[in-house]
Amino acid sequence: MSSQIDPDPVKKATRPPAAQPPAAKPPAKAAATPPKPAAAAAAAPPARRPEPQKAAPPQEAAPPDQEDGEESLGRAAVRQAPAWAISMLVHVVALLGMALIVNEPPKKETPRVITSNAPEVEDEFNEFEDDLPQQETVQTADATADVTVTTEVAVTPVEVVSNATDVDAAPLAVEFTDFGTETAPASDMMAQMGAIGGKGGGIGGRAQAAKLAAAGGGGGDTEQAVDRALKWLAQHQLPDGGWSFDLANCQGCNCSASGKSKAADRCGATAMAILPFLGRGYTHREGPFKPTVERGISFLAQMAVKGNGKAYGAGGSLYSQGLAGIALSECYAMSQDNRLAGPTQLALNFIMQAQDPVGGGWRYSPRQPGDTSAVGWQIMALKSGNMAYLQVNPLTVKKAVDFLNAVQDDDGAFYGYTGPARGPGTTAVGLLCRMYLGWKKDNPALQRGVAYLAKLGPTKDLYFDYYATQIMHHMEGEVWISWNKKMKELLLKNQASSGHEAGSWHEGVNGGHGAEAAGRIYCTALSTMILEVYYRHLPIYRNQSVDEEFKE
Repeated sequence: MSSQIDPDPVKKATRPPAAQPPAAKPPAKAAATPPKPAAAAAAAPPARRPEPQKAAPPQEAAPPDQEDGEESLGRAAVRQAPAWAISMLVHVVALLGMALIVNEPPKKETPRVITSNAPEVEDEFNEFEDDLPQQETVQTADATADVTVTTEVAVTPVEVVSNATDVDAAPLAVEFTDFGTETAPASDMMAQMGAIGGKGGGIGGRAQAAKLAAAGGGGGDTEQAVDRALKWLAQHQLPDGGWSFDLANCQGCNCSASGKSKAADRCGATAMAILPFLGRGYTHREGPFKPTVERGISFLAQMAVKGNGKAYGAGGSLYSQGLAGIALSECYAMSQDNRLAGPTQLALNFIMQAQDPVGGGWRYSPRQPGDTSAVGWQIMALKSGNMAYLQVNPLTVKKAVDFLNAVQDDDGAFYGYTGPARGPGTTAVGLLCRMYLGWKKDNPALQRGVAYLAKLGPTKDLYFDYYATQIMHHMEGEVWISWNKKMKELLLKNQASSGHEAGSWHEGVNGGHGAEAAGRIYCTALSTMILEVYYRHLPIYRNQSVDEEFKE
């Protein structure tokens, strides 16, 4: 056996026999040159080497002085590297490559209003959905077209979910979130009205009804009369939750003086009947008539939703719309029930849309030249809505002021129906509107108008008495004391006290404007609210809560 040492057993194992290397150098010379590390690792004699096809493990490095055709250092390093190192390198390269990829950020979607598939609930927010972040704008449509609510309310985008399948099934089944109290800023109109629970204006006094009645000129006799009236009204509520001026619709009722209007204005009748409950401080959440108020206010809310803001139907008019706006706004302000925010705002939107774009008034139909009586109801609805922190366009109010200017006489001491005149009822309406729109107590025209009304005194015309009583209460002092004494005696004397009519009013009083068509429901509602004047609205000039006009 030869004593030569093969410098590269791996290569030798893979080469053909003809390519065997020459004999090794003499031992002395080989000793002088240190052996290569790879050769030293394979010092076994050729006879004991494995078969040619079984090469040495790849981690053994080739000598650096390889001849032509031998693999490079880089390739050899890769060949010698362990498998886990190669895998780690590949993953690092992949991760670095992914880090260099810049993805386009997702587009921010505008929040949408979600409603059910029912058209009557879905349509009400079609206009709100497109431009929720924008400031509200009231658009004036063609005067010959039907009114469609297109007011865009400036609200923080929220999802509004309605349960349309229950709209006709249960009281207050329309689900709305409360955007009004979070987004509608308190304006000067609100400051003038007074905080809901604060002093000077507002409706906070309703929580202290008995105390304020006793202090303001009423007492146990007036409160008992109010209780009897509310009981009578509750007895004449219809199964669907609403009321009708036509008492023939009330099962088992034999009361006289049914409304003669057979084209039933259900909206107007229901709003008139609900207002005395609210005036006493009772809602669907507080007081002894919670079921009655809940079904009644639900009836109005559903009508507003189905009509896309238009609350009245057959036989109704903008008079009814104004009354519904007052009732919905007051109930929402008092109860803070979020379900009422949507229907109430829709009703107010319709009022603003229906304003005469030229003269600034309201009458029977949308955009019709106005009359003072209808204007009074709409202004009070907008005032009540603003008090509840719902959206009211200041331009609408300014146009209403323009209308009052157009029908006033003697610089605003007197008011006519559709033009300048000195009508008792229209003067009372006009002056009350002026009070709520910012006239100061010492305004000379207001002083002259109040003196005119005080001289007339309670007239048994309940429409006139309703407005005039509020004016005198706000003025306070001797003029109020004298008026209240006569007014209270008249109503207590003429309230029905027997039979099914007990607690109501009609005989002995004249309902005045609209009484013949509206009958006993109308007369009872107005009479009750007159007796609630002690707390229904606190005196607006107390603490000078009203001393500026509505500002933009």
